Amino acid sequence: MSDEPKSFTEPPPATAAVIPAAGRGVRLGPGTPKALRSLSGTPMLIHAVRAMAASRAVSLVVVVAPADGVDEVKSLLDDHLASAGGTELLVVPGGDTRQESVRAGIEALPPGVGTVLVHDAARPLVPVDTVDAVVEALRAGAPAVVPALPLADTVKEVEPGAPGAAEPVVATPVRSRLRAVQTPQGFDRAVLQRAHAAVALSGEGATDDAGMVEQLGHPVVVVPGHEEAFKVTRPLDLVLAEAVLARRRVNDGF
Repeated sequence: MSDEPKSFTEPPPATAAVIPAAGRGVRLGPGTPKALRSLSGTPMLIHAVRAMAASRAVSLVVVVAPADGVDEVKSLLDDHLASAGGTELLVVPGGDTRQESVRAGIEALPPGVGTVLVHDAARPLVPVDTVDAVVEALRAGAPAVVPALPLADTVKEVEPGAPGAAEPVVATPVRSRLRAVQTPQGFDRAVLQRAHAAVALSGEGATDDAGMVEQLGHPVVVVPGHEEAFKVTRPLDLVLAEAVLARRRVNDGF
């Protein structure tokens, strides 16, 4: 019998996903909050939760609901996700801003969670491979990870003017260096908590959680995103999302 000490590999820290879904989504028109809009007969939020729960790495999904809609969201999850593949589901009330809602989701996480994914409820069709790629980069040591795609269009920086008015171009960024960022964005929990404690989202400052982490000086890395992880913001996006789901049903039995 060998006297050499045995080596044990510690399991990776638990990963949770936080889905802020307290916004009203005015660009999709009046009525039901955006996250609860129907997509092929199922609320977008349910599609987004399923996308996170599809990853074996995600053990908990925290949905941050409108303060007056917590019971409604709980009922939706019970109706559509009686079984989430062993993934625990939790609903908490959100705040008036996305930052406040994400913070509420972070504060609801149990002690054992070491890495956090923040995912837009309005990106209901993100493939599980994209989720897993973000988690893998976190486990490899990155403090913050974002999925992103190269831009297809040339981008112009302008001097903002009145709505509808001509705006002078001030620069043309090099397109090969630009990426369109998606979610889920992944973070070391402690880093994300420090960012939310130190950085306020206001004006043209940080428009996403990764931007807040950047402001603290932490590195952020990019992994390949996916064209189906687009954000449903306008009515035309709903048409595209329906088409994607129809293709999945035919090709994948989704």
